[in-house]
Amino acid sequence: MTSAVDGLKQRFMEMSRADGDGVYRDGAAKRKARTDLAMACLRDLWDEACEAVAFDVPKTGVGLGAVGSLARGQVGPCSDLDLVLIYDAKALNDQQLNALANKLWYPVWDCGLDLDQSVRTRAQCEAVTDHDLPAAMGWLDVVPIAGDVELIRSTALSILERWRKAARKRLPELLDSAKARLDEFGRMEYLNQPDIKEAHGGLRDSVLVSALAASWLADRPHGRYDDAVERLLDVRDCIHLAAGKDANRLLSPYQAKVAAMLGLADPTLPQGEREAKSVDDLQTLLARLGRQIAFSLDATASRAGHSLTHEKPRFAFFQLAKPWAHGKREAPKFELLAPGIAKHEGEVVLAPGVDPAADATLALRVGVAAAESGLPIAPATLNNLRRCPIRDSVWDEESRELFVRLLACSDSLLTVWEELDFVDIPGRWIPEWLGVRNRPSASAAHRYTIDRHMVEVVTRLGRMSPSGTPYDDAHYHALLLAGILHDIGKRPGVRDHAVEGARHAGAILKRMGYSADTVRWVTVLVREHLTLSDYATGRNPNDPVVGDDLAACVDRDPVLLDMLFDLTRADGSSLGATAGETIGKQYGWSRWRESLVRTMYAAARYHM
Repeated sequence: MTSAVDGLKQRFMEMSRADGDGVYRDGAAKRKARTDLAMACLRDLWDEACEAVAFDVPKTGVGLGAVGSLARGQVGPCSDLDLVLIYDAKALNDQQLNALANKLWYPVWDCGLDLDQSVRTRAQCEAVTDHDLPAAMGWLDVVPIAGDVELIRSTALSILERWRKAARKRLPELLDSAKARLDEFGRMEYLNQPDIKEAHGGLRDSVLVSALAASWLADRPHGRYDDAVERLLDVRDCIHLAAGKDANRLLSPYQAKVAAMLGLADPTLPQGEREAKSVDDLQTLLARLGRQIAFSLDATASRAGHSLTHEKPRFAFFQLAKPWAHGKREAPKFELLAPGIAKHEGEVVLAPGVDPAADATLALRVGVAAAESGLPIAPATLNNLRRCPIRDSVWDEESRELFVRLLACSDSLLTVWEELDFVDIPGRWIPEWLGVRNRPSASAAHRYTIDRHMVEVVTRLGRMSPSGTPYDDAHYHALLLAGILHDIGKRPGVRDHAVEGARHAGAILKRMGYSADTVRWVTVLVREHLTLSDYATGRNPNDPVVGDDLAACVDRDPVLLDMLFDLTRADGSSLGATAGETIGKQYGWSRWRESLVRTMYAAARYHM
């Protein structure tokens, strides 16, 4: 027996086809067309269900509503349908309600689309959104489909009103949910195979932005933010088309196909090179979109937090004696963290009167203050840092000291570097950084992009050497600099990225004005950062020639060998498997691999 939704998935796919040249265009129009088609089919399905049951379905007291992407008008080629049957307990008994629901749900399942369905009274809808934050996010956009439209609308209005009343108390919970997803799924711009829905900067964050705006605590961003969300939805649509199913993770087998559908494949390049470059360009696109959405969420959350702070009554001191006097706003309170840098309402901000356009080291001071205090940089401050007159060839003792202080902040470095990278600061300090920024790694062992991997390596470098003595300042600083530059040579067409990286690292550090010893140490470490690992897995440590050769690679310097061991360990342990994956003995930093490396390290020390 046919139904109104028969073949709906196939119809979605047909109306989502790319153009004749293989490029997926007019994504927003296609999403609207799919949404309109789904709503029309579901209205017809409602009529069919009402006729098929053995009782009269009342005109009031029961209705079908859309939730999630269907309600937001963002249906993808293979998206699931989020539906809710809302009813008044007096309208239908349980048996009748179950019969009506079966006539609605089974045809949707049969058509090949996934279905997320629920049957609830208005009170149950309110209770779920009061206690289940993810449900509350999805139910802020409840749209009527058929049946008692007024019941659906009044329920949606009630949920929205309850959200606005509770949002002030639930803001911390909302932000904690974003932090939990960040910890689980990572940042979209740094992942080789990101989940574009759940990763930080993904589509789920855009739902949080809408939820914050719906609370009236802060206005939602527009312009570039809206464009970023629409383009990311295009990416999601292309993943569906490449996978043939509802998928949000951009797996390696889909990447070249998705890049081509997004128009990123250069037809003038030969096959192989074309696909490789298009995947690089896709990663760059995702990084830009993810950064824009993540920054918009952070900025909206920051404004919401400030609005809550400013809602609290503030009184002048004299009002303690005259409590009936009119409230008077206090001047903002700033706690100085560094010259020109202050803490204000839990964020790092510029102190009053500071002119970013006149201070070349301001971005470094802000980064160090944020990393050492563990505080986020205020979004407005980040935008102001764009005006700093940073020149990659102008470094002094203060700026070099600030740079290594920032690198030494292992606990906070990843967050602060990402904040500064959003406004393009690292690429202004080190132009060569732009050559690896957002680039996916060709190695299957790498979960992260090349730039994110290098920052991760730095966070794993400590002062204590493997020989049991702490590094002095000069050697420790050189180790940190080697960590942030060790893969700087991973550029398209480069055969030996270690040799290429050593060439770049030497030029970078000379330009920054570091000492000749620092330049030499870092150059050796970058050039040899794979050597100890390669020797450990491919050479015999009991062969005297092997140990002697390895000692020669580090100029027979025991401290340099210690530094190479630490860099090797940090490099291997920061590769990181994705969820559900493991790193084999060939890659990563297992106890087995560490034992091999330590044995080879000991052999080299013996020959010193």
